Amino acid sequence: MFISPAYAQAAGGASLTAQLLPFVLIFAIFYFFLIRPQQKRAKAHRELVMSAAKGDKVTTSGGLRGKVVKAVADNDYVEVEIAKDVKVEVVRSMIASVEKKGE
Repeated sequence: MFISPAYAQAAGGASLTAQLLPFVLIFAIFYFFLIRPQQKRAKAHRELVMSAAKGDKVTTSGGLRGKVVKAVADNDYVEVEIAKDVKVEVVRSMIASVEKKGE
């Protein structure tokens, strides 16, 4: 009626490598299809925001559109004119899009 210990232990399982392989494959898929493209988009946005210069038209993530009147390369802020004689300071990271002066 009882199963002998030798018989119960004889049932072999898959090796550790075979058990971890699905997890490694899932992580690789997530990396190449989700994480890596997101990092590329973030890097491209960071470069776009840092390239905002005087005369460029910008749109903030809050929906304000205006023209950059003052931009210092080392500063985290740009001064944007949203109407005649109405200037606001905008944090660079809050800029959603930049239209270059010549475009």
